Amino acid sequence: MNLRLLVPLLLALLLGWSVQVRAENINITRISLEARDDGYALDADFEIELNDRLEDAINKGVPLYFEVEFELTRKRWYWFDEHPVSRQLMLRLSYHALTRQYRISSGALHQSFSSLSEALRVLSRVRSWQVLERAEVGAGTDYQAALRMRLDVTQLPKPFQVNALTSREWNLASEWRRWPLQVIAPVAEKAPQ
Repeated sequence: MNLRLLVPLLLALLLGWSVQVRAENINITRISLEARDDGYALDADFEIELNDRLEDAINKGVPLYFEVEFELTRKRWYWFDEHPVSRQLMLRLSYHALTRQYRISSGALHQSFSSLSEALRVLSRVRSWQVLERAEVGAGTDYQAALRMRLDVTQLPKPFQVNALTSREWNLASEWRRWPLQVIAPVAEKAPQ
């Protein structure tokens, strides 16, 4: 085979391979943890990219479940790390063919959208999620907080779960984002005199 033809062919194969391997994913772009009287509330922004297979599944009526996970860990030198808090928030993204609308549900609450991009924009923003109660953590203690979002393939219909086990196209998750957190004592209000 001619070397002039082989080099462009190999280059095209490598470029084509890198495009196929590139996985659509979830990235955490912003995290904010706000102290309140009763605990801490979390705000987070994610960047969610669905691949063609996931978009096709949602448009054919297969609901996708996204789980946002928050964990709090306290390091201990004498034993395993303590995990005083672990919270999950389940968000369901679905498409209704009769109304031609996308829907995001969390528990009994839901919101409808006319396009998938609008639904993904709202799905990618978590606001005022109460992740910590004051009684669960000690004031002045150092903790490590962690957050991630992932597509929960265990919630898919059974035939899709089998497909998800054998295909990387169904693996959609962010990396754990970890940061140090020191719990502050609530400010006591002064009584009026």
